[in-house]
Amino acid sequence: MLSASEELIDAAASLYRSSGKFAFHFAQGKLHHDPVFLAVLKSGLIKNGMTVLDLGCGQGLLFALLHAAESQYQRGAWPDSWPAPARGLDLHGIELRESEVAIARKALGSTASITSLDLSDGEIPRANVITLFDVLHYLDADAQVNLIKRIANAISPGGLLLVRDADAAAGFSYRVTHFAERLAAICRGHFNQRFHFRSRAEWNALLSESGFAIETLPMSEGTPFANMLWVARRVD
Repeated sequence: MLSASEELIDAAASLYRSSGKFAFHFAQGKLHHDPVFLAVLKSGLIKNGMTVLDLGCGQGLLFALLHAAESQYQRGAWPDSWPAPARGLDLHGIELRESEVAIARKALGSTASITSLDLSDGEIPRANVITLFDVLHYLDADAQVNLIKRIANAISPGGLLLVRDADAAAGFSYRVTHFAERLAAICRGHFNQRFHFRSRAEWNALLSESGFAIETLPMSEGTPFANMLWVARRVD
């Protein structure tokens, strides 16, 4: 018998069945094994009626999970220790890859608005919560600073930026992370992809200097990676 959390993941992944086996199995595997998605739900950081913007949203997995969470909660299939999921969310995603945009739009329908845009120079819409999962290390140092400053301007005071990336000072687990990212880039045909990872202290400094009060959480549970989650709250 599936647990409530497993039922939730399967319900979210099922939205991708119409997009083909690869999209469906990718969604199922990612939601089951990447801890960041359930961590967002369990944190209760996203509140009713908020505007949520996912930058580099890929297939829109976070939105699929948030959408499935509402219906699962309403029918009583919800973990007792978790806060109730947010309702009435305004969901917007930005993704560069057209193939991922097409999958996200097909899976999510009218649930979320998905836009194809290059984050290096596109306008960042205003939001209460902005998520940036495994995106920053694809940008060079200057582009990272530029993007974080633009995000800071798009978040209302008190709003949240959730960043998941790797700690370059984490030794062996960081080397595993870097290798996995290199392999993934090669599989996508990006043989010359460059990365710019920072240490935990350097990520902290980047966010703090851009006007965020930060909390740092480990986000590699069940994986060999060096990932962290930065919960960054915009301050005046």
